[in-house]
Amino acid sequence: MNAPGHPLVLKPIAAIGDTLGLQSDHVLPWGRHRAKIDLAALNGRSAKGKLVLVSAINPTPAGEGKTTMSVALAMGLRRRGKNAVAALREPSLGPVFGVKGGGTGGGRATIEPQDDINLHFTGDIHAVTAAHNLLAALVDNAILYRDPMEIDPRTVTWPRAMDMNDRSLRNVIIGLGGKGHGIPRESRFDITAASEVMAILCLAKSLQDLQERCSKIIVGTTRSGDTVRAGDVFAGPAMAALLRDALMPNLAQTAEGGPAIVHGGPFANIAHGCNSVLATEMALAYGDVVVTEAGFGFDLGGEKFMDIKTRVLGKQPDALVLVATVRSLKYHGGQNPKQLGDRNDEALRKGMDMLEKHLDTAKMFALPCVVVLNRFPTDSDHEHEELRKFLQARGVTLAVCSSFVQGGEGALEFADAVTSALETAPKRAPRYTYALEDSIEQKLSAIATKVYGAKDVQLTAAARDDLARIEKQGGGSLPVCVAKTHLSLSDVASAVGRPKDFTITVRELRHAAGAGFVVALTGELLTMPGLPKEPSARRVSLHADGRISGLMQGG
Repeated sequence: MNAPGHPLVLKPIAAIGDTLGLQSDHVLPWGRHRAKIDLAALNGRSAKGKLVLVSAINPTPAGEGKTTMSVALAMGLRRRGKNAVAALREPSLGPVFGVKGGGTGGGRATIEPQDDINLHFTGDIHAVTAAHNLLAALVDNAILYRDPMEIDPRTVTWPRAMDMNDRSLRNVIIGLGGKGHGIPRESRFDITAASEVMAILCLAKSLQDLQERCSKIIVGTTRSGDTVRAGDVFAGPAMAALLRDALMPNLAQTAEGGPAIVHGGPFANIAHGCNSVLATEMALAYGDVVVTEAGFGFDLGGEKFMDIKTRVLGKQPDALVLVATVRSLKYHGGQNPKQLGDRNDEALRKGMDMLEKHLDTAKMFALPCVVVLNRFPTDSDHEHEELRKFLQARGVTLAVCSSFVQGGEGALEFADAVTSALETAPKRAPRYTYALEDSIEQKLSAIATKVYGAKDVQLTAAARDDLARIEKQGGGSLPVCVAKTHLSLSDVASAVGRPKDFTITVRELRHAAGAGFVVALTGELLTMPGLPKEPSARRVSLHADGRISGLMQGG
């Protein structure tokens, strides 16, 4: 929802392409205000831009406006005369209709057309769902006919997928109804944002790479114990065909008419949490400053951006932004969630311990860091000053941003702080949490101790069985993608703040061979979320003139 009194007039998408410097034949319109960018637009272009990664401290359950701040920064930089491009993720229908509502920013700092982006956009997520389920259907067809091989149905690990929160589909039995309806077996649904196909879409660098990655997906084993991949059931080319158009990045615009490339939508708590490599490359090829985000806190999306995405992208960020709010600091300082608007200096100071852990992690990566405070109406100048003093003592700049109400004008201080960080940043060699040649257990330990602040990592007996299988399949040298709650540095959602002396428990490991990483599931995190008691879907309205309201919080 845009701030009252500020109606939007969107530019035709061709004009946005012109602003970015794209050739007209590389902009493939998807209606008046959406377009695909032909991959040919990358031919002969080098990545000239500076890359700014926007991450955050651990949020409250409602989220703290990281996308809003990402859009605000892009708008503020353009007001300062920079050729800035926002390179962001596509929202999943799960949170749109679940807890958080739409994922296109808020107030006067949005990517547009936000209703279209929050719903079906250009169909990318639906294409991922279709490709995922095509493979599932081909696997069960192979089981039924024992052709092209005899797959052991007890070993099949490939689930179905759907882009919606639905806890009833977490554990299902399929194939009921007699011989003509398949072989009965247990299975599950994952939300599409957690699908390995989504990760593949976001990490593939070409159509050929896309097809090869799809073919590498592991689905189970034969009765003799041999690994079965998607290529063994001839699924790779057909899956890639379904994803052909989805691989092209999407062009949209900010509320102030600046270019935004919006592509890919993996969650960061259950997937790797970053927009596509191709979208980031496209933005770097045409923009001078690229603003991208990684989902949830720096312990999740930020670490995965650094350890997974940048290894494929071939570039690490030139600067880091950590988004904070007074209310999230007080939440992590132990204040009652219903009283976050009340002054509580003790809770604010305690919450800063959690912020300091993220600052320590930024230092580990040697990233120049700016903390931006997303200003809420309940904030006080006193609270802002307390945070400023805390950061000054650590040599970190604080910028206060009020773009929800003021748009790009409210992000000028923010834009100036980031510009200064970019201009003064020394050259740095890439840094990672772990080396690829480390064992999977060593990688898990490095993430847990260095990024989360844990004392140890423990693998359950089931996870150790998974580990042995993955190492046998040749996955020991892959990066690790930890599936963990976003509400805590630990794997327990209720452990707010900066917990001490905790152990991360890995209960399951999954070999995402096509994506090129190993997924480690911790705690009670599930790859199919559920709806809350009062889902956001309840507030959505469709008006007689076709307008939709209620997709965004407060909308």
